[in-house]
Amino acid sequence: MSQWLEQVIDNAQDVSDFLSSQRKKSLAALQEQGWPGKRTEQWRFTPLTSVEKRKAIKAKVTEEPAVPQIDKLDTIDLVFADGKLVTDISELSLPKGLKIKSLKKAGDDEQAAIKSIFAKIKPARHTFGLVNDAVSKQGVFIDVAAGAKIKPVVRVLNLSTQAGDAHTRVLVRLGEAARLTVIEHGEGTADSLTTAFAEYSIADHAQLEHYRFALFTGKAKQIGGSHFKLGEEASLNSTLVGYGSELSRLDIDVWHAGEHANAKMNAIYLLAEGELFDLHTTLEHAVPNGTSEENARGIVGDGARAVFNGRIHIHRDAQKTLAELNNRNLLLSRRSLINTKPELEIYADDVKCAHGATVAEIDDTALYYMLSRGIPRSKALVMLNFGFIQELVTQIPKEVIADWLLPKLSERFASMEVK
Repeated sequence: MSQWLEQVIDNAQDVSDFLSSQRKKSLAALQEQGWPGKRTEQWRFTPLTSVEKRKAIKAKVTEEPAVPQIDKLDTIDLVFADGKLVTDISELSLPKGLKIKSLKKAGDDEQAAIKSIFAKIKPARHTFGLVNDAVSKQGVFIDVAAGAKIKPVVRVLNLSTQAGDAHTRVLVRLGEAARLTVIEHGEGTADSLTTAFAEYSIADHAQLEHYRFALFTGKAKQIGGSHFKLGEEASLNSTLVGYGSELSRLDIDVWHAGEHANAKMNAIYLLAEGELFDLHTTLEHAVPNGTSEENARGIVGDGARAVFNGRIHIHRDAQKTLAELNNRNLLLSRRSLINTKPELEIYADDVKCAHGATVAEIDDTALYYMLSRGIPRSKALVMLNFGFIQELVTQIPKEVIADWLLPKLSERFASMEVK
């Protein structure tokens, strides 16, 4: 077992609150599961040496960081600074039908709802998910009443400025026929380790528009996940954008628990020189008549490594399922690396499913042609290779978010040297 994990387990003994029963179960599972090694399938392409020997020291908040803004977007911001919730929720002006509570201040009714979600959406969790279960005292519960259509976007921001560890949890419940948009936004460059997990219970006929912007870079280490349970005719539209860093790992899981549920997932990752980004996704179809579509596209810079594992699991009773998964990657040099593994596991016989993966390199002939026409190299590369990323951005439901995101991605791509 690693030095860091031993210290985390010791620290977890001191965590006591209304979630203690579940935390103890996760802690016991963590002690049994131990540290993931090179033979652990979920981690075999992702080295954990940067975490294994670090000390489990809580990050200290020295000052509240500047909060990134999205112009013309009406938001309700919940800010975690180095793992501490610094937003005073009592001062927020919330629309009718929306309740937000910190885990530390949840009342009896909220506690019962939180217990029904906490560590329930994805029962089988890896080491760092169990760590988050055991020690994430900092968190929020977002509750949308049945039929409520919340117009402001709820943003949960994990901002890292200091070295140390931060563990946060987000729990979201959408009542029947409710509507909500949530942005999970993380960024920072310090030598930090952030575990940030979110669980969503989406009731029958409810609609969730979801974004996860995992923008940590530099020495930062981020490990987290967003997990969703869909009721009957529930709808999820999710967009993930990830940068690479010293270590970036995200797990996105969707559980079709009600018939006629629909999930659409787009993922974009851009890795600069020497960075690592690991994305694992699972689409669990447990009941009939579900639909899901996932597109993941990445650009991998010189010496960078991307890992993609996308899994569609069709259970025996999930007849009439329509599911599709596609992963496309562009390598910017011979030292760029992608380990991609799309998977289909089907136990029903009346389904339509497809999956695929492609890996391409820069088209030197087309690039030479554009350069000969006087087009600057940086602009030519964007024109030739950024299009398949831009295509996913244009599918974002909220135009104001797409307008904010596209220049950021274009600027990052333009700075990624092609070799």
